[in-house]
Amino acid sequence: MPVQTGSVKQGLNHIKRIEANMKTLKVLLTAALCAAPFLATPTVANTATPVGDWQMANGESRFEITACGDGTQLCAKLTWLRDDLKDEANLAHLGEYVLQGAQMAGLNAWRGQVSYDGDTFTGRLILVDADTIRLNGCKGIFCQSMDLVRVS
Repeated sequence: MPVQTGSVKQGLNHIKRIEANMKTLKVLLTAALCAAPFLATPTVANTATPVGDWQMANGESRFEITACGDGTQLCAKLTWLRDDLKDEANLAHLGEYVLQGAQMAGLNAWRGQVSYDGDTFTGRLILVDADTIRLNGCKGIFCQSMDLVRVS
């Protein structure tokens, strides 16, 4: 069967668009996942809280995590971007809440969703220790994991 050149080109162009959007999606997904674990924390003495300011371990973005809704939900707002990430697409989301409504899913773990450009991402946030959060998130077959460190 002959290969249809138009179909191959369309497929390659589609892959290039996906790759171009992954950088922006990574920033937004990170924000959303960071917020999810801050919804609720175990009420055990000396238990760390996820509420506060967090930065991706590579220093590319920062997020403010707060309790929201009825006080049991978690929200995250993108508050800062490293200079090399300050493009039009990312700057459009600076100051926006990227995560709302994350729910506790176990000891030091939360599940939440983030909406971006009409897409919904699902993820799990794990409070590894008082100063480290690990985020795991997926959109379809695209999954990634990243660490955040406490700024304050």
